[in-house]
Amino acid sequence: MASGIRFRGFSLPECQAKLPAAKEGGEPLPEGFLWLLLTGEVPTKEQVDTVTADLRSRSKVPGHVFDVINAFPVTAHPMTQLTAGVMALQTESEFAKAYETGIHKTKYWEPIYEDAMNLIARLPEVAAFIYSRTYKGGVLHEADPNVDYAANFAQMLGFQDELMHELMRLYISIHSDHEGGNVSAHTVHLVGSALSDPYLSFAAGMNGLAGPLHGLANQEVLRWLQELVAQVGSDVSRKQLSEYVYKTLKSGKVVPGFGHAVLRNTDPRYMCQREFALKHLPNDPMFKMVSDLFEVVPPILLEGGKVKNPYPNVDAHSGVLLQYFGLTEQNFYTVLFGVARALGVLSQLIWDRALGLPIERPKSMTFEYIENYCESKFAA
Repeated sequence: MASGIRFRGFSLPECQAKLPAAKEGGEPLPEGFLWLLLTGEVPTKEQVDTVTADLRSRSKVPGHVFDVINAFPVTAHPMTQLTAGVMALQTESEFAKAYETGIHKTKYWEPIYEDAMNLIARLPEVAAFIYSRTYKGGVLHEADPNVDYAANFAQMLGFQDELMHELMRLYISIHSDHEGGNVSAHTVHLVGSALSDPYLSFAAGMNGLAGPLHGLANQEVLRWLQELVAQVGSDVSRKQLSEYVYKTLKSGKVVPGFGHAVLRNTDPRYMCQREFALKHLPNDPMFKMVSDLFEVVPPILLEGGKVKNPYPNVDAHSGVLLQYFGLTEQNFYTVLFGVARALGVLSQLIWDRALGLPIERPKSMTFEYIENYCESKFAA
């Protein structure tokens, strides 16, 4: 993916230019990304408005879902609470009901679509409820029927700042889809290939997203930056940054937020967030540090000669932006990621069933093959 991430053939800058926004020159609405992912077509503002209205009409969360989440101690990780909430929503599955009555396989995609849209619509309230009970003493903020999906989510989290609403629009959009090779997207596809309904499939994908090598990466970046500030200070020179990067590498650790398993250039999602920061918070000390690291880290990583991609990825920036606007609870960041990722993985799941894709069967490997593989990697 040397050319970067694309959404139905469009680059992120093209999506930002073509997809409707809440205001002139603003960030694209996630509802527009959902339309694009589902249809392959760039929607009009009127079409996006119909998606907003449709999601709003589906957003009522059954009371038993909150009962299930409340059964957990408030100290439970927010991702544990999220997957439990999604599993509690599974009682509403239209596909499960239709399959029980013998729906023809050519029609599978129809109740899958209904489930996917219902789940996307209800995730913000579930996530906001988890945020409230975990961090805000149970203080709840009501949904606003007069605003778009992302702005409503931000308001339910307790953020009224219009710039935070813009950030949430950008955040959900750029985290929504990233082809099918990452853990969360692949897991939803894998579990869904067994004809598990979207709730079961998405919950499985969220358990993958909760892993430190996947969805926790953005908070790892923020923690590394905070450790840097604690040891060196916030007013740090590029020379000091270089020394800290070398120190990190010599300790056997990686520099979080840099490199990517698939991309071979700077993550366009990083650039979108950088442009947002340059526009709205150019003087923020943490942003300035991230900006300096953009210049400092890649040459250092290239010195070793083994790094295929030394450039920053999406996680290098998102935590800093969320911190700036007051969303400081790092363990909640993966829940935000999960709400956003739902748009992409559930769109893919709808198409899986519409195309009648078969059950996925991973390739089997002998233990001898695994031993030989590990020995060859160790020798290299």
